[in-house]
Amino acid sequence: MREIPVTEVGPIQIGQVENAEAATGCTVLISPQGMRAGLDVRGGGPASRESQLLNPLMAAQRIHAVVLAGGSAYGLGAADGVMRYLEEKGIGYDTGYALVPLVAQSDLYDLSVGNASVRPDAAMGYETARIAMEEPNYRDGNHGAGCGATVGKLAGMACCMKSGIGSYAVQIGELRVGAIVAVNALGDVYDWKTGRQVAGMLDEAGTGLRSTAEYMRRNLSVVENKFTGNTTIGIVLTNARFEKAQLCKIAGMAQDGYARAIRPVHTSADGDSVYAVSVGEVAADQDLVGTLAAEVVSEAILRAVESAEGAYGYPALRDLRSRNPQA
Repeated sequence: MREIPVTEVGPIQIGQVENAEAATGCTVLISPQGMRAGLDVRGGGPASRESQLLNPLMAAQRIHAVVLAGGSAYGLGAADGVMRYLEEKGIGYDTGYALVPLVAQSDLYDLSVGNASVRPDAAMGYETARIAMEEPNYRDGNHGAGCGATVGKLAGMACCMKSGIGSYAVQIGELRVGAIVAVNALGDVYDWKTGRQVAGMLDEAGTGLRSTAEYMRRNLSVVENKFTGNTTIGIVLTNARFEKAQLCKIAGMAQDGYARAIRPVHTSADGDSVYAVSVGEVAADQDLVGTLAAEVVSEAILRAVESAEGAYGYPALRDLRSRNPQA
């Protein structure tokens, strides 16, 4: 097994646009020929569009794009711009009267970080789709949907850390499996290989970390409003051939990657969602791909916090490590 760039998993185009001043952005993944896709949602507060399209009982067998964005429910309008761009390029489901691009979307809540009145919209979605098709620019860090991402927010935004978007992919023989995850969790992030906390709730001095789970155990009062800025959203990509029902199962197994790297996870205030898409024809065992999906998701989460840069007054992991090399 060897690491490969996530952009080499299969024929898929990835673009990112962000408004750094407003702390929000958009990541778009496009398959011009269409991709088989499934979805698993575990968090209690998702913001999503066309999620039922990925139900195995629904008629459509392929979709044309997945959008990961900020802006909470307001940002769902970004898909309008993606649809408009794809229609102009002749990409979509032919109904006989018009091409209808099938675009699924999930958003994270970043309104508490920058300018809450500025969110991804149709114009940003259109531009991100154009970049995906004409000049793909995927990067880990404070880009696209990860622009305004933060982690460790149960004690308030004053105690959280800057996160971002991350990716990781592997190849075994012909099989390729990768993940892209925008990490915006209520909880903390752990190195899934060592079990060590690497990001999340800051201590009162703002120089080290403390455990959100331990904080919850010591503070038993009910927190009425946890929606200070949460939700981890991601997508697993593989060049193996699977249908929707299998991809929904793979997406569910990939959620184990969230559980290994984020604690607490799947809370009522997170909209934790994982897409799984098939962009190839390689024959592979479903359970092997699901197992690999969990691993690449965990590593993508770690890469998201490792690649993030401190911004908007929130330190990133690299800032803590510069102060304390053992962090």
